Amino acid sequence: MEIKKITDPAFRKYGKILTGIDFTGLVEEMQKTPCPDNVIYEPSIAELEALPVYGELQRVCYGELPIQVGYCNGYNKKLNAVEYHRSSELDIAASDAILLLGWQPDVTEDYTYETAKIEAFLLPKGVGVELYATTLHYAPCSTGNAGFRVVIVLPRDTNLPLDVAHEGGEDGHLTAKNKWLIGHPEGGLPEGSPLGLIGENITLD
Repeated sequence: MEIKKITDPAFRKYGKILTGIDFTGLVEEMQKTPCPDNVIYEPSIAELEALPVYGELQRVCYGELPIQVGYCNGYNKKLNAVEYHRSSELDIAASDAILLLGWQPDVTEDYTYETAKIEAFLLPKGVGVELYATTLHYAPCSTGNAGFRVVIVLPRDTNLPLDVAHEGGEDGHLTAKNKWLIGHPEGGLPEGSPLGLIGENITLD
């Protein structure tokens, strides 16, 4: 699979590169976070939210809405699923990582999506991007044999457990607050997860 740069024009429909914000302290603090052989996600980390850049991200990128700063770390080479939110997500690389991205308007009326439409982009260490609400994404992928560390910024309470059950149509794909999921049958997701990815479970070699 071709891995494009985030400066490639193809990235523009998925998001934009964040400029004018110093991520140095955030990247340094992220080196203290675990990077296991599997993938871990933590939606809110006090040490990251205590950094001065927190206020800048809240003010500049989210118009003063409450936000959370967490991370997705580990080792991964597969697509497994896609998710989307009703808001942009900021991904800030504390190591090189690859983002597998799709476009929500390509999801069919019965909530299936062809994995052949996925595109891959290299997110270099120290660089941050905004992924638009219409961008399908999931856990980043590793480069080579190295693990990845990526800061994830979202509106406060995103990805926390739901208060009530949701069933039917798009609502049935809501698996956490502000998180709609479309899984792959070979993605290793928990039993009962909403599926709908059609085609190969993309794997990066």
